[in-house]
Amino acid sequence: EMANAYLQGVEISASQFLDIFHHYDNDGNGYIEGKELQSFIKELQQARKQAGLELTDQMKAFVQEYEKNTDAKIGIVELVQILPTEENFLLFFRQQLKSCAEFMQHYISNVSAIAGVVVKLIFLPLLHFQNFLKDLLQKAKKPYDEKKLDEYTHTTLKIFDSNHDGKLCLAEMARLLPDEENFLLKFQNVKMVRREFNKIFELYDQDENGYMDENELDALLKDLCEKNKKVLEVNKIPTYKTAIMALSDGGKLYRTELALVLCAEDISAPAPL
Repeated sequence: EMANAYLQGVEISASQFLDIFHHYDNDGNGYIEGKELQSFIKELQQARKQAGLELTDQMKAFVQEYEKNTDAKIGIVELVQILPTEENFLLFFRQQLKSCAEFMQHYISNVSAIAGVVVKLIFLPLLHFQNFLKDLLQKAKKPYDEKKLDEYTHTTLKIFDSNHDGKLCLAEMARLLPDEENFLLKFQNVKMVRREFNKIFELYDQDENGYMDENELDALLKDLCEKNKKVLEVNKIPTYKTAIMALSDGGKLYRTELALVLCAEDISAPAPL
């Protein structure tokens, strides 16, 4: 039993970690839940026992919290926190990118630097994503070798590339961030098709200068919150605004940047006829 063998390890490699996740996420919906979670907890305890290892404090707390809770579900990020993944590479991300605004700035500056053009690419192909990681590791003065970097890159891509196109888009990348900060995931539920997005952009760009300023964005966010009370929180508007403005070009939020957050389609692609 592969997963069991991995769970007995003192340290689990990034790709083993992914195998464990997929093994327990039977229906492939990105969560370990209900029966899957119960069997994970049971097998985790057995595996540690067989290996002669105590449960770590994180594991104990986890078992206590979820053992009796049959409605609970955990995502990949929660799993990372309890398994002794080597150098815990996902947690490392989250420490590096403390807030959504910081993440978006980093994402954009990285993408622009890599592309060597002003046009901000919306998707990060594998190579660009690898550079993104490299940059984070260097900034954190963390030693790494190319082989590890490769493994991290491929594992992260496998974990977060939800539509399997071999690229990470902003929303997929955002799953690396701490949840309380993670308004991008909330915005996933209010995204609109290109036609509707363009209409809205034109409506709120009141002076028709082709970009939104902070006040125009503020008005748009207030209306969005009003319309989507279940998803978005009015008191979080300042947070949403800061993070979205981090994508802007010196306070000018152009259509392509806002589309990263609000449009369900890639607006840099040619429109379908």
